[in-house]
Amino acid sequence: MLTDPIVALATPPGRSAMAVVRASGAGVFEVAARVITGFRAEPARQARLASLFDAQGRFDQAIYLTYQGPRSETGEDVVEIICHGGLLVPARLVAALEKAGCRPAHPGEFTRRAVMHGKMDLLQAEAVADLVDAETLAQGKAAVLQLEGGLSQRIGKLRDGMVELLALLAYEVDFPGEDDGPIPRATLEATRARVLAEVEGLLATAPAAARLRAGALVVLAGPPNAGKSSLFNALLGTERALVTEQPGTTRDAIEAHADFLGFPIRLVDTAGLGAAVDRVDAMGQAVTRRFAEGADLVLVCEEATPDSRRAGAPLRPLGLGESTPGPAVPQLRVWTKADRGARAETSSGRSGAPALATRRRREEGIATSVVTGEGLEALKRAVVARLFARGAGFADLEPGLTRERHRTALERARVELAGAAPHLAAGGDPVLAAHHVQEAVRALDGLIGAVDVEEVLGRVFASFCVGK
Repeated sequence: MLTDPIVALATPPGRSAMAVVRASGAGVFEVAARVITGFRAEPARQARLASLFDAQGRFDQAIYLTYQGPRSETGEDVVEIICHGGLLVPARLVAALEKAGCRPAHPGEFTRRAVMHGKMDLLQAEAVADLVDAETLAQGKAAVLQLEGGLSQRIGKLRDGMVELLALLAYEVDFPGEDDGPIPRATLEATRARVLAEVEGLLATAPAAARLRAGALVVLAGPPNAGKSSLFNALLGTERALVTEQPGTTRDAIEAHADFLGFPIRLVDTAGLGAAVDRVDAMGQAVTRRFAEGADLVLVCEEATPDSRRAGAPLRPLGLGESTPGPAVPQLRVWTKADRGARAETSSGRSGAPALATRRRREEGIATSVVTGEGLEALKRAVVARLFARGAGFADLEPGLTRERHRTALERARVELAGAAPHLAAGGDPVLAAHHVQEAVRALDGLIGAVDVEEVLGRVFASFCVGK
């Protein structure tokens, strides 16, 4: 049942100063009174100190608060108990509440009840999970924007536009001879085209928004001993990859999560590409190509020697993509070991580091040095600008389609709006046009949870933690 009292630990189990246990549902105050001495439901939202009891006696002194539905997070009566942390006390409290009449909450059930009672829509509920999972500033900012209703408002605006088109079509179908006659087909088509353009604009946010939620896959690739592993470690700020002067040290891909200026990156160090020296090396290079072909961005690493004057050379490491036709992998050239190149130019009587850096910029690459730190921040900025173009600054973040469910619903709406176009032409049937537009509205209704689709709700909340 969606109203029976439920209980769950809302904080991670383990040693801690405090823990929070939540209970919600019909009759939850009566249940809490069997565990909390002197329990009072009113006044609500007032912290009170009390003792906790079970069949073995008093086991803790805690603070509790009550929230009366519908003015609560779930829309139901809610009790929150702040007890001492650790393994024993929270578990004993949850067990006592279960014995008193609560049942264990399912994953995401508290938030699901908030959706069912109209406290938030499904997009906002997903933002709760995204905020809990956020690891970077940009992920947190994006989740808060969605939680505050930013994406819901954009979807609502789209829906209003579709409903407006339905109203015009209804007038066309039901009252073709009223007042000035039928609605001009040009007006209907203009309205449809405007709404379709807005849908396509929102769909365009999907790639960057999905990268923001899951982390963009950035692969370091290039020939052996090009400094990929050293650069990998420097960008992470920790020694994750083994670094030696011997070529071919890295034989497999190493992936780690990184934070580039507050944006999430899945950084991958790979085996060098070139003539394979043995079977293991060949296998490592095959792994490199697979990662590169699925990357959001490949950093093509080459050593910045005085002889590397290949202006205009294709941005493709040896062997990358040669055997697999398809769209080009986005790439960015990175000149590594820039400090060595500068010293070599100086010793040979050339102009030194400034000239080297100027030439590297002309060749559309970024010169870096893990020794001096040169270019590392510039490289991070370039990666963020390439992968999160409209969100290169936190102030520029906007609500986007962060999940495949979002993109699928908008794509369905786009297809239906496109399908309405032939029926709005001269001689077309406005009834069929209205059918397509109505299907587009249903796609958006399913997106925000305006329709009761148990399969959709179950899939969304299955990934939530239990206390949410």
